Amino acid sequence: MQTAKSGIRVLGIAESFTRSAKKSFFAGVVMRKDKIIDGVAFSTATVGGMDATDTVIDIFTKLSRKDLHCIMLSGCIVSWFNIIDIEEIHKKTGFPVICATYENSEGIETKINKYFPGDSDRLLKYKNTGIREKFQLKTGFYIYLRCSGISFKDAGWLCNAFTLQGRIPEPLRVAGLLAHASSDFTIVEE
Repeated sequence: MQTAKSGIRVLGIAESFTRSAKKSFFAGVVMRKDKIIDGVAFSTATVGGMDATDTVIDIFTKLSRKDLHCIMLSGCIVSWFNIIDIEEIHKKTGFPVICATYENSEGIETKINKYFPGDSDRLLKYKNTGIREKFQLKTGFYIYLRCSGISFKDAGWLCNAFTLQGRIPEPLRVAGLLAHASSDFTIVEE
């Protein structure tokens, strides 16, 4: 991976939801390594659904960018157990995918069985998300990464390159702010 260019671009995608809502809000932010924002797109997914992978691909398609180096996600299990398939995103977009989470956990298999009893598709999709690897950022904080189409070493480098403070890389932090702000608006269907 070329690391010297300031023009390295990452598409960061984050979501915001409330459990009582039918839809969650996703924001995608294209950010250069020098922290210049170079594009923004929005989409929605079903709270408790199985369409978050399609939502990520929708954001990627709306932006129509071929100059990205990576797609970065803030979590793979979003919007009340709506599971994102990073392998599918990598295959359909042709770009590496990094999924970052910020706390260690034992997993959510028990919760899936509790809230979605008998949902073998959801359980299988969760099991296929792969193992998270712990990475220490230059800020001293730890994050947990899942990767597709990129090595753990390069994924860690990108997360460091895009993190100014704390534990959240800037494309994900800004996307999270935008997703949260967009959730204040109600989608009106005609």
